Amino acid sequence: MKAESNSVLSQQDAQYHLHGFTNAEKNRDEGAKVMSRGEGIYVFDEKGNKHIEALSGLWSVAVGFSEQRLIDAATRQMSVLPFYHTFVQRSHKPLIELAAKLVEMAPVPMSKAYFTNSGSEANDTAIKLVWYRANALGQPQKKKIITRNRAYHGVTLGSGSLTGMPHVHGGFDLPLPGFHHLTAPHFYREGRPGETEEAFSTRLAEELDAFIIRENPDTIGAMFAEPLIGAGGVIVPPAGYWEKTQAVLSKYDILLVADEVICGFGRTGRMFGSQYFGIRPDMMVLSKQLSSSYLPISALLINEKVYAPVAEESNRRGTFGHGLTAGGHPTAAAVALENIAIIEERGLVERAQLLGERMHSRLSILRKHPLVGEVRGVGLIAAIELVASKEDKAPYEAPGTLGMMAAEALAQRNVITRNIGDAIALCPPLIITDEELDDLLSRVEAAIDDVARRVNLV
Repeated sequence: MKAESNSVLSQQDAQYHLHGFTNAEKNRDEGAKVMSRGEGIYVFDEKGNKHIEALSGLWSVAVGFSEQRLIDAATRQMSVLPFYHTFVQRSHKPLIELAAKLVEMAPVPMSKAYFTNSGSEANDTAIKLVWYRANALGQPQKKKIITRNRAYHGVTLGSGSLTGMPHVHGGFDLPLPGFHHLTAPHFYREGRPGETEEAFSTRLAEELDAFIIRENPDTIGAMFAEPLIGAGGVIVPPAGYWEKTQAVLSKYDILLVADEVICGFGRTGRMFGSQYFGIRPDMMVLSKQLSSSYLPISALLINEKVYAPVAEESNRRGTFGHGLTAGGHPTAAAVALENIAIIEERGLVERAQLLGERMHSRLSILRKHPLVGEVRGVGLIAAIELVASKEDKAPYEAPGTLGMMAAEALAQRNVITRNIGDAIALCPPLIITDEELDDLLSRVEAAIDDVARRVNLV
């Protein structure tokens, strides 16, 4: 009876739900895996199978599933003020407190917090502020935006244009004009023979400088960047990268927007990725672990350099003509506040640093595995890149084949994660225990051994 119920659910799901990042034609025939509940680092499907959620859902469930304090925070707020907007100088207590908390927590001085519902919307808002500010300063040509290949910033028209992934652009007529993508800061794939990490960083900074000069510095408004590239493969920037990049941006007075959607709230072992890598952004985009994704909420922090001309321009025009109905939703804000309190009270940032050291120490052994080309990451986020040949870093048959095999082998061991091409990503909830982490890593090692046997590399 249980299996029949699950089958019906899958058929309905396939018939009526268009899934994101899914082969829509394949989904029509195969349906979807239906999850029924979550607990800690685990989720349970409709058949009762227990899975480790090794990607924290979508890089986001910091405090794990079914945290009672977040459920209670939502219930309390829903019973008092279930919704209110923030248009025309309206606000409410949870949002006032959350804005103050985020500005106070920021690793560099920030002036204001603006609230949206997703990282995509927050990045779209940041784009609009870059353009609005340029107009306010009498620089209407200063609108071009720079990002990196393999960067992920969202999928809306604006944020999708920021994202440096062909499959996000294809068929959608993206990127829009004025968005430019430069070399990904991935030393393993983009570094040249004999080149050091520092030399690679210098080359990327020179490429950035040359691009700015070629396009004219007066036409470039901002650079958007993740502290480390997350959904593009957990790419950790090479030594010297951020210092050299920021020096170029500062020379030409170009704004820096740090997309902290994945890195923020402890993932790197620091509260923000900007702290870990020494970044001094003008704007910060926050989401995912802001509420552990229990409710949709995101925030854009802006400094006074951004805010002052925006405020003056809105005064001239009579209004700041931007807003979202559910932006700064009181229940989502209340949950975000409680989520941050849990992260702070339980020392989850420090815990991520310690567990990260444990995880990377264990993963480092895999570098000797015949199938492993690179192991990378910081804190509680990592990727294992699989190759058929260590010498030339070649894939097996077609790119992504090994990654798909590994993801399937992990699924057979009840581990949910994602392959990004031939890289397997790991991003467990920050509340994972030592024993749970060891169990997860043992399953990962066994899955990679399985794949190696399938392709005759062991």
